[in-house]
Formats: sequence, structure tokens, C-alpha cells
Amino acid sequence: MLTGKQKRFLRAKAHHMDPIFQVGKGGVNENMIKQIADALEAREMFKISVLQNCDEDKTDVAEQLAEGAGAEIVQIIGNTIVLYKESVENKQIILPK
Repeated sequence: MLTGKQKRFLRAKAHHMDPIFQVGKGGVNENMIKQIADALEAREMFKISVLQNCDEDKTDVAEQLAEGAGAEIVQIIGNTIVLYKESVENKQIILPK
């Protein structure tokens, strides 16, 4: 579980990122969760854009993705979700205590 200070730190780092995944009409599926888990191992943190034609609520999408990939939800702002998961082999982000 991330502390408030750690979430604030990650939000600041994520501010300049562009979304690399999009959730559309199909919603969340197993293949998407696997790709997101692999990308989190490589990058540790990224943004996901929820398109307007997505039938599911953005908070439900964020919870499904975070639970499936074993990640933490850093922020949901507008239709953008920021996920973080500490990488095992590729650690780049050092969180404040």
C-alpha cells in the first residue's frame, strides 16, 4: 500500500507522461491485463486512457486492471488512470519513505 507522500511523488513523476494503453468498447480482458502486467515490469508506472465509448466506469476499469496486474492505483483524473507496480528486475523509481 502506498502512503500519501509516495502517491504525491508518483503523481508528480506521472504528470508529463502520455498514456500508452487505451481501454475502449471491449472493456478489460485477460490479454490486456497480461500486457499491462508485462509493461509494468518494464516501466514500473504509466498512464492508461479510458475512451468515451467504454461501457464500464473508469473506477471499475482501474480496479480491475490494478487487481489483475497486482499494481497500485496512483491516480484517476478525468479519463486517465495512473498505475504503479515496483519492478522486480528493472527498478527505476525510488519511492520516498
